[in-house]
Amino acid sequence: MTDATSASAPASQPPRIGSILHESDRTKRRNAAERRFRLYGVIAISIGMLFLAALLFAIVRNGIPAFTQTYMAVQIELPADVLDENGNRDPEDLRKVSTFGYNPLIAAALERTVSEAGIETEITDGSDLRDMLSSAAGAQLRDTVLADPDVIGTTQEFRLLASSRVDGYMKGRVDRESLARDPNLSPEHLDVVDGLVDAGAINRSFNWPFITGSDASESRPEQAGMGVAILGSFFMMLVVLVLSLPIGVAASIYLEEFAPQNKFTDFIEVNISNLAAVPSIVFGILGLAVFIQFAHLPQSAPLVGGLTLTLMTLPTIVISTRASLKAVPPSIRDAALGVGASKMQSVFHHVLPLAMPGILTGTIIGLAQALGETAPLLLIGMVGYIATNYPDGVASGFLDPNSAMPAQIFEWAKRADPAYYERAWGGIIILLVFLLTMNLIAILLRRRFERRW
Repeated sequence: MTDATSASAPASQPPRIGSILHESDRTKRRNAAERRFRLYGVIAISIGMLFLAALLFAIVRNGIPAFTQTYMAVQIELPADVLDENGNRDPEDLRKVSTFGYNPLIAAALERTVSEAGIETEITDGSDLRDMLSSAAGAQLRDTVLADPDVIGTTQEFRLLASSRVDGYMKGRVDRESLARDPNLSPEHLDVVDGLVDAGAINRSFNWPFITGSDASESRPEQAGMGVAILGSFFMMLVVLVLSLPIGVAASIYLEEFAPQNKFTDFIEVNISNLAAVPSIVFGILGLAVFIQFAHLPQSAPLVGGLTLTLMTLPTIVISTRASLKAVPPSIRDAALGVGASKMQSVFHHVLPLAMPGILTGTIIGLAQALGETAPLLLIGMVGYIATNYPDGVASGFLDPNSAMPAQIFEWAKRADPAYYERAWGGIIILLVFLLTMNLIAILLRRRFERRW
């Protein structure tokens, strides 16, 4: 009875110390440390997401106003005795009238517009009212007359760009207190602006020229655009893609699959890894010395910028491509060689297709990194104000002086006018759209070519 009773001990008896059912003090400390580590990870991710959200909010809040622009609708008389004294509509005679010759016509039209709107103001001189418009208004009228001489002698309605101060007032960037210290515009001008807004003569609309236009002088920020810089970045990225992809992939295949393991290949691999960490400005100095001073290629051309960025992108592509090739299981190679394929056939027919998703992803990420570089482009002269017109053709797009999106943004950010600061934020939005698009393409290509084994 005693033995039977002792053998059938009650199940409610507490487990002995050292049992797997008992959590020791050391286990408790280890589990608590794990929970703290997870909490630290969640906090770190939350802080990172908070900073990212704050950054995106600042970019959108400061950059969105750049995509709208203030215009003023004005009825302007184009008298023949001023614009075409000979009356023959000869383009050569019409070109003799400079943009300054159109300013009195704009001033008179503004006086009439203010008077017809019933606006009472102390500003009676049309030349003072002219300050509410962009300095490019005269050029806009002149271009219209040269394009269609038949408008001479008629009254036409023009949508003229408002000045950067008026545009800033419409967007809330400029107020009357700040204008009290501004020599360009006075608070009385804002009274006129309010009256013209009520009369429907001033309105804001989407700013297409900001996306399609070119850079402007510091006195005309309202006319500045990103279009030419976008095209410069496009031609530059073509050069980078055409050169870096085949060279980087070929070098990676040789180093990973065919090169013998010796000190020379070890030396190459170490230098490729080091080049991937070299600051981008060093590649700019290299591009200036090799491509411009030694090879005498055209300065500030997208071709030179593309060659410079190719040198910077190659290490990234080589490293990512080698990692993709190394990720392919050795059994794929062994199976190909076992059925009689040559070394080259096993690499190009079996290994390379399986590594293609990683290769494309690394290439596009490298191109996206090159698209956002500024320092190398500044050293070779691709600054923001050198290109004011679109290239005439493909060859001109590669060889004519041009800028790029990051260089254009840098140029705008360092100018004094707050309107350029606004456009710098808007340019960042355009650049981010391009970068996100390239990363989206990388994801789609990876899913399209991905194969599982």
